[in-house]
Amino acid sequence: MNQKIVLEGENLQKFYSLKSFFHSRTTTIRAVDDVSFKLAAGETLSIVGESGSGKSTIGRLATRLESPTSGQIKVLGKLGTEIPEKSFRNQIQIIFQDPYSSLNPRKKAWQIVAEPLLVNGNNPKNQLKDKALRMMERVGLRTDQSERYPHMFSGGQRQRLGIARALILRPKIIICDEPVSALDVSIQAQIINLLMDLKDELELSYLFIAHDLSVVRFISDKILVLYLGKIVEFATKKDLFENPIHPYTQGLLASIPSVKVSTNKKESEAIRGELPSPSRLPKGCSFQTRCPHVMDQCRQLVPPLKEIRKDHLIACHLISNNKPHPIF
Repeated sequence: MNQKIVLEGENLQKFYSLKSFFHSRTTTIRAVDDVSFKLAAGETLSIVGESGSGKSTIGRLATRLESPTSGQIKVLGKLGTEIPEKSFRNQIQIIFQDPYSSLNPRKKAWQIVAEPLLVNGNNPKNQLKDKALRMMERVGLRTDQSERYPHMFSGGQRQRLGIARALILRPKIIICDEPVSALDVSIQAQIINLLMDLKDELELSYLFIAHDLSVVRFISDKILVLYLGKIVEFATKKDLFENPIHPYTQGLLASIPSVKVSTNKKESEAIRGELPSPSRLPKGCSFQTRCPHVMDQCRQLVPPLKEIRKDHLIACHLISNNKPHPIF
């Protein structure tokens, strides 16, 4: 049975124009380049890749914090741009990466949590605090902490405040933009467990953005791998971890000591070299400058995204015997 699609990105592109301080010419940065995805109800779709791959840009596009250069976002089958602002915010919210800078330092904890109700809801002001306190309890914060300011909380507690703020409107779609990367490892596990519990309890769908595959493996149903704004691989969590195909995905997994990759080939090597400048991308496959299997074809042609088996897509010239397949 097909699952209901709650969030969809169609051929998303986001380009930035940068003008040089020393020269008159303008440079185009392709932050997101023809990315499509579908998030089903009750599912966690993770987007992974190194810094600069375009992950967070997709999150901002999905939440209308930025507008795409081309392509479109659909929420519950409707174009995001056609949904009124308040209705949109009631359906989709974001948890930010940095719990230190994403909270207003001049507001008390309960006021931070209740603010979306004040801005987007239709709740009497005398009910705001009670609702905020109940949500604080739900994410593991004590109600006697409600009068404290953000600087009086630990990093993990601040992120719990951010989670409570995102959930107070009872949205069904949550964009998690690197929600644990700024936290200690011991605290990361607590926040991931909290997110998983809330997902089941509140029937949420997550678009989970991360660069750490050791975190992604615990929360994901499906994984989209980005490199310099383009999709290089998409698969279910089980398939991606047990049989990564793209050299970039193999390198990401090999760079994590705690993850053992099961392949029939020789053990993969960690990724070599540095990311190319986004303003001067190489011709052909963008990964060619770091790929251990680079061929002449890779230096000339951009590899199309192909389906190699059900729910497993790859953009790589090493896979040459399959017909091009439109995403999903």
